[in-house]
Amino acid sequence: MRCIIVYVKPLAQHAYELPASGIREIVNLALTMPDVIRLEIGEPNFRTPQHIVDEAILALENGFTRYTHSAGLLSLRTLIAEYSSRQMNLPISADQVTVTLGAMEGIYAALTALIETGDEVLIPGPGFPNVAMAVQTRGGVNVRYPLCIENEFVPRLADLERLVTARTKLLVINSPGNPTGAVFPRAVIHALMDFALRHDLWVLADEVYEQLVFEGEHISPLQFDAERVISVHSFSKTYAMTGWRVGYTITSREMARVLMKIQEAIVATIPAPLQKAAEAALTGSQKCVDEMRATYLKRRDAVLDVLRENDAYLYTPRGAFYMLLDISRAGLPSREFALRLLNEKHVAVAPGSAFGFNGNAFVRVSLAAETGALLEGVRRVCEFVRAIEIAPTKSRNVPTHVAHIESA
Repeated sequence: MRCIIVYVKPLAQHAYELPASGIREIVNLALTMPDVIRLEIGEPNFRTPQHIVDEAILALENGFTRYTHSAGLLSLRTLIAEYSSRQMNLPISADQVTVTLGAMEGIYAALTALIETGDEVLIPGPGFPNVAMAVQTRGGVNVRYPLCIENEFVPRLADLERLVTARTKLLVINSPGNPTGAVFPRAVIHALMDFALRHDLWVLADEVYEQLVFEGEHISPLQFDAERVISVHSFSKTYAMTGWRVGYTITSREMARVLMKIQEAIVATIPAPLQKAAEAALTGSQKCVDEMRATYLKRRDAVLDVLRENDAYLYTPRGAFYMLLDISRAGLPSREFALRLLNEKHVAVAPGSAFGFNGNAFVRVSLAAETGALLEGVRRVCEFVRAIEIAPTKSRNVPTHVAHIESA
């Protein structure tokens, strides 16, 4: 028998350099273990409301299973435009809306439209890791602007001014924030948009958690400049529809036409029955949204009580359903802490290092878990920190950093 050696050209360099998800590492390990308290994943523990499920089933039964318009059903885009106009007090039309395969596909389509090799992107640190990964696949350079605990994870304009260069093309804004739960005040959003205008930057606004605000108000960057903003939204968190994968973008009409073409190359169209389910989400009772938000708020307050009881309170998240827990006293990198916590205490949390720069002194817990399990898991985190604490620290605050630049 002859041995035939086949040589093939290597993969693209960015594919080799793309980091694996630090969150998914914990997820995959937790799935192999019994009796794990799952606080690592950002997924509501609620079922998708029945009226939404029923509409999808009806669409399937009626044979509504063919291709739709590349930008999404006109009926759905019209509903989104009407809903968003009310939410933002801003006139929005259906031709500014593109229905996407979840928010992440909308983000990727936007980055495909904007980023060329070597372009710099200002992204929050800590921040949603998938955005940084997507920038890297487009040949862009991630430049992290710091979100620091001493400012309740709200960005400071001075930090951004130090980071912007002639190569900067895009500013990413995420409020309410993942993993911090921070809600940026109106004055901050206004200042960020003024910064983008002065430096001629595009703005990618991750507004996935817009309906999950506990204190304050959600302000969309679109309200200040609809021409340079690509606003990304999702049905996943608001309506407990994570597995349905339906999101949308709102932007200028010109950019919307570009995004539609890019989407044709990525996914062609969004599954028709899922779009009908999204219509039901918008037209049906919003009581389910109010009830889920109220539950997340109760869980947040209960977790804060546990943290105060354990002398571990750090800050109060104002939105989303996440909270960063301080593990700095443990003296371990967050990934090592999370792996040991999983193996020794059977609690799965997301290591702060998974969210990039400024996150290594924290782990993220999701308030979307069942209340009893959530509180028990947080207690175990506090116990574990005490058990392995190497020495008291003068401050639990994360050091203030100026920037972190990641390779293309």
